[in-house]
Amino acid sequence: MDRERVRGGPPQWWRHGPPWAGRWDDEERHVHPPWLSTLLITAFVLIGSHFAAHQQHGDRAPLDSFARVLLVIAGGLLLWRKRYPVAVAFGTAAATLVYLGGGYPYGPVFLTVAVACFSAILAGRRWAAWAAVGMLWAGHVLIGHWLYRWLPPSGDAAAPWGQELVVAAWVVALAAVAELARARREQWARERAERAQAAKRRADEERLRIARELHDVLAHSISVINVQAGVGLALLDSDPEQARQALTAIKAKSKEALGEVRQVLDTLRAPGAAPRAPAPGLDRLPELVEQAASAGLTVDVEGTAPPLAPGADLAAFRIVQEALTNVVRHSQSRHARVRLGHDGRALRLRIDDDGPASGADAGGSGNGLAGMRERAAALGGTIEAGPRPDGGWRVLAELPLKAQEDR
Repeated sequence: MDRERVRGGPPQWWRHGPPWAGRWDDEERHVHPPWLSTLLITAFVLIGSHFAAHQQHGDRAPLDSFARVLLVIAGGLLLWRKRYPVAVAFGTAAATLVYLGGGYPYGPVFLTVAVACFSAILAGRRWAAWAAVGMLWAGHVLIGHWLYRWLPPSGDAAAPWGQELVVAAWVVALAAVAELARARREQWARERAERAQAAKRRADEERLRIARELHDVLAHSISVINVQAGVGLALLDSDPEQARQALTAIKAKSKEALGEVRQVLDTLRAPGAAPRAPAPGLDRLPELVEQAASAGLTVDVEGTAPPLAPGADLAAFRIVQEALTNVVRHSQSRHARVRLGHDGRALRLRIDDDGPASGADAGGSGNGLAGMRERAAALGGTIEAGPRPDGGWRVLAELPLKAQEDR
């Protein structure tokens, strides 16, 4: 049972449209004519007109073959009401006028015009619908108050004006209902487009988040592995024990990187599922310092961070990780400093190295700084990165303690 019905609210389709609401588009008009509904309407008009002829016997002309042909034509035209709404609206109105001009019994013949005009309004051809019903009403007035003298049945009197007002009221009511249906259908279409756009935006954001995570994990890990591999190759003959330690560090780091990559990819296999391991945060900063030391980089850490929300904690850790990775890749300095500071409003991170730049191609993708800025911007923070006045490089990050994701 629908949860909204249990709570007493309207069903879901009332807000977003029934399942068939999207079938009235231009492509649908060229596929699958509405055979069943057309057949049912035509049969109803023929049977209803047959009974109406018995009730109006003596007042109207008898229902002959020509009258039945007109009824079939008016009903059969509805088969093309989705593909040619304008032509069908005018065609059913014209066939109905000829039927009325023949003096045949009043009955459900007006139903064909109502369905045709309703379809025309839903298709956005409201001028055609209004013109068709206006033509039908004007022709009915002309027949009932002037041409009746020369048209069957003989001896017929002029139609009362009150009848014309009733017919006009029904015409306006029909058009009003059709306009309401059209407005509702357009609202459903807008809501579907907005939901599709929101889903695409969420997918793009998730794809960007995963790409950022993979970049940060792989860039740092591969940088450490690259340094350790260089050490191992250099010392393979002269100091086998040191080379063994480098290979051990490569094995440990690659295993850790594979675990983090697997954790990121798990979110693709099971969207929305809780991660199997907690996301890294600043509590793993000592581990990051140890990994940097294995790559030949000494890191001094000053200050402490306050308790952070998971998203801010992960962003702060990744920013420090990427900054240290860039030092390993691009700087000749073997010493870096990480300073943590905060007030009641924001966490401040500063990562410095003394440089100068190595000038060698480190094989990076160039997306590290962009990724850091994206992480900070997602939380309402800022990143500044650039050379220091006294040489070296500095990264300054400011992350609000109450991030946008928690507001």
